[in-house]
Amino acid sequence: MHHLLKRAAADLAAAQNVVALTGAGISTESGIPPFRGKGGLWERFDLMEIAHIDVLRGDPAKVWRILVKEMKEIVDQARPNDGHKGLVKLEELGLLKTVITQNVDGLHQMAGNTDVIEFHGTFAWQRCMDCHQRVETHKVDMTEIPPRCECKGILRPDVVFFGELIPPHHLWRSRQVAADCDVMLVVGTSAIVQPAALMPVIAKNSGAKVIEINPESTPLTHQISDYLILGRAGEVMNRILAELEQVIR
Repeated sequence: MHHLLKRAAADLAAAQNVVALTGAGISTESGIPPFRGKGGLWERFDLMEIAHIDVLRGDPAKVWRILVKEMKEIVDQARPNDGHKGLVKLEELGLLKTVITQNVDGLHQMAGNTDVIEFHGTFAWQRCMDCHQRVETHKVDMTEIPPRCECKGILRPDVVFFGELIPPHHLWRSRQVAADCDVMLVVGTSAIVQPAALMPVIAKNSGAKVIEINPESTPLTHQISDYLILGRAGEVMNRILAELEQVIR
């Protein structure tokens, strides 16, 4: 594994434009449960019964009671871990330009990354279903369910529910930055959910190196990634940064 850490450090040091694609695996160390897989929220909930836009519109109180209230409690308590902080360090070094994330926890911004494309929106903010004003989730008064805006409209998470489209400008920008980067870091994502899973393919086809950091192999591992560094995001990022400091001294 050490030779892969050194290789990653060398590739990053030589890069002009690094982009990161992140998924649930970078946030599990912050106490955010994944949606899919073992221990995921979808093991407990029928996603079409609770996370579809039609359900939100028809029975917002149900969605708030079952899904949003729990997610608010989780997100309110979560703090960035070493995986998030490592990406901030890469940005401070002038290497990382953009983070594309499938996560809805807002931890990349909390950690300090400045250009974050949130494919699926964010649970860190709510917006009014009537006037579209936004309010930070931790400031939402939960005495009434569903909570309401100052205009009396119902608040909803500023996330993409099933049945809604990913904002086209997010998709366009993600494709653009993936095509323009010379190194893509794929951190903590199963690379199954589209269109996010397409971004490493676009990067690879445009000549970028794709470095994967995951606890296990994914569909990218043997076809798209140049190499896979096995492990938890925070630990691997710390070790890469330690090697990088040796290279750029």
